[in-house]
Amino acid sequence: MNKIRNFCIIAHIDHGKSTLADRLLEITGTIEKRKMKEQLLDTMDLERERGITIKLQPVRMNYKGYELNLIDTPGHVDFSYEVSRSLAAVEGAILLVDATQGVEAQTLANLYLAKELNLKIIPAVNKIDLPGANVEQTKRELANILGVEVSDVIGVSGKTGENVALLLDQVIAEVPAPTGSEKGNLRALVFDSVFDKYKGVIAYVRVVDGQIKAEEVIKLMAANATSEVLEVGIFIPQLQKTDQLNTGEIGYIATGLREVSKVGVGDTITKMKNEGKIEPLPGYKKVMPFVYAGIFTANNADYPKLRDALGKLSLSDAALVYEPENSPALGFGFRCGFLGLLHLDIVQERLEREFGINLVATTPSVNYELTFANGDKKIINNPTELPEVNRFTTIAEPWIKLEVLTPSKFMGGIMQLLQDRRGAQQDIKHFDNDKVLLIYEIPLSSIVIDFYDALKSTSSGYASMNYEFLSFHEADLVRLDILVGGNLVDVLSVIVHRSQAAGMGKKLVAKLKELIPRQNFEVTLQAALGSKIIAREDIPPLRKDVLAKLYGGDRTRKDKLLEKQKKGK
Repeated sequence: MNKIRNFCIIAHIDHGKSTLADRLLEITGTIEKRKMKEQLLDTMDLERERGITIKLQPVRMNYKGYELNLIDTPGHVDFSYEVSRSLAAVEGAILLVDATQGVEAQTLANLYLAKELNLKIIPAVNKIDLPGANVEQTKRELANILGVEVSDVIGVSGKTGENVALLLDQVIAEVPAPTGSEKGNLRALVFDSVFDKYKGVIAYVRVVDGQIKAEEVIKLMAANATSEVLEVGIFIPQLQKTDQLNTGEIGYIATGLREVSKVGVGDTITKMKNEGKIEPLPGYKKVMPFVYAGIFTANNADYPKLRDALGKLSLSDAALVYEPENSPALGFGFRCGFLGLLHLDIVQERLEREFGINLVATTPSVNYELTFANGDKKIINNPTELPEVNRFTTIAEPWIKLEVLTPSKFMGGIMQLLQDRRGAQQDIKHFDNDKVLLIYEIPLSSIVIDFYDALKSTSSGYASMNYEFLSFHEADLVRLDILVGGNLVDVLSVIVHRSQAAGMGKKLVAKLKELIPRQNFEVTLQAALGSKIIAREDIPPLRKDVLAKLYGGDRTRKDKLLEKQKKGK
């Protein structure tokens, strides 16, 4: 066990985690050179196309007599839950910073997560081979944040492999070996899982105490489910069967279970014979979705297919929650909860690609808390659930703590952007390298739709953001309904602040006018607050070409036909 090192790589988006992981695999000889390809641990087509990591990916490497278990993590704020689960399974983390970008918002967020779990942090500056790299300044930034000497920060290049072996030596020297009882009863933490049609649910585990072999009977403590183990093994990074998994190791257990709901992330696996003798592991904090959207099938006959697909997808994506929903306009579907817009986009694309379902998604919204006259509270995430105004006393919306890290020259524009979206300034922190950390409290609904694009546009792409949920605040919120041809379309309803209702209504009907094709009759689009119409657009009807039969003659002949058409004859 003293020869085992469990660690992960954490960083902001595009700071080179997956590229550094490629070099680690190459240097340790885990992958043959002829099989090597870029972003080897990004196994999904979607990850390779977008150049981002979506799923955590474990791999075992052997180097200088040590067993190194690496977990490559995503960098986007929407996938921070994947990062927190990876951190709970390891003892150390390489904190990677791009030498051309410097410390960014998600760098700090991931660092705080790792410090909460008392992990050993190995600081490293990546992309030192690039012409625009500001290596010394980035090293100073990182050293100041961590409170270490500049000489302790290693400069590496994930692309060329420079100093990567030195970084591995540092991991072996500084990351502590796992602790646990080798002779104790089995306790293994489930940090991820996938579904295999032959082996059932495959649980990715960190063995905390004891050992596990194939054919032993296991019990999942939280789900209260039992099963016989089909096989155990490790990641190289493909699944490789082994005889057993020992204390401190990271590997997989093929449970043979067919019900995906029985293997929950954060559950403790033990042997059936130990039932009642051991305490379950702490597991993970339950994740709370930030954004909700309705997902429906374009063809109603695909509804059972969508239900099964969401079940399998939620197994490997523990942050995804869903419940059945019915809409008069779109039929049967599901109300799904996500951690952000990128998460929604990725889930929708995975459902369409991996399960071959054609989907329709509604406008994203957030949770709202209603308080009734008798003191009862109710959480709603669908605008159609909002009752009449006289049925409840108050409505509250979720507020978040938003951190924006930006070069100081863009500070004015970003502060104006946050102010326009009802943000309240809490603090401003200046760093010595001309960077500013703006800390604001802001309604979650203000940043859900297009805030990220607006932030990047205002800062020429330099600003980065991170956020966390605070609490619900009471507000003057109303439901904005959209009527098409005088009929209410429930899936287009949104909950907005009263001060922004008129502007949002105009924007929505103008957008619908662009999207809805012209008919043989006039179509009226209206935005309404209750019975009051606040915005209107008309889609003019298609006109028959009554001049087609004319090929010359006096102008009055044309005018006569056009006048008849105008009168509707």
